[in-house]
Amino acid sequence: MSTPRARQRRLSAATVARLPLYQRVVADAALRGESVVDSTVLGTRAGVTPATVRRDLAGLGTLGTRGTGYEVDLLGQRLAEALGHDRRCDVVLVGLGHLGHALATSRTFLAPGARLSALYDVDPEVVGTTVGGLVVHDLADGVEAASVAVLAVPAGAAQDVAERCVRAGIRALLNFSPTVLRVPPGVAVQDVDLSTELQILLYHLHHGTGPLAGGLWRDLAPGASDALS
Repeated sequence: MSTPRARQRRLSAATVARLPLYQRVVADAALRGESVVDSTVLGTRAGVTPATVRRDLAGLGTLGTRGTGYEVDLLGQRLAEALGHDRRCDVVLVGLGHLGHALATSRTFLAPGARLSALYDVDPEVVGTTVGGLVVHDLADGVEAASVAVLAVPAGAAQDVAERCVRAGIRALLNFSPTVLRVPPGVAVQDVDLSTELQILLYHLHHGTGPLAGGLWRDLAPGASDALS
């Protein structure tokens, strides 16, 4: 018999963004056979204070006794429920270039509960081929309804693809294209721009800011980094 869902508060966007990080820590702890994980360990991995961890996890319902840490199994279950891993989610992928092909064949791209249901492209040499066990359909024929659409298309094509997905009833878009999408109210867009993330990391690296404040790289003498390679 399934257990009832824990009562959860509405979580802030910042808290939701940290939940997958907490889940990774909990999964690692479970693999090591640990039964309890504390807020200090969770906060260190997520880059926040233990107090922030406790506030974040308080929104998942009662998780144990204060001062004793969190039970790994229970916390893992509550995080999975909050992230929707216990529910089915159909995902369509548009764009089978280098990035799209890598995503379609990756064993770690999809979250638990998510299923890649359809692939789309416009290239005649790609349409009709099989990638990751799925046949690539012609985007011109339309997009099937799904929970999420992943866009791995050139920037110039992204807005048109997004509109096709919205017309198909898709209300959540994961956008790998380096452009800002315009979508109607009620549609969620999560942008994944690897170039932007690299630029942010390089800024911290060169200026010794954020997590690198006072750290190793800022203190290295010119040319010293060569010794690390």
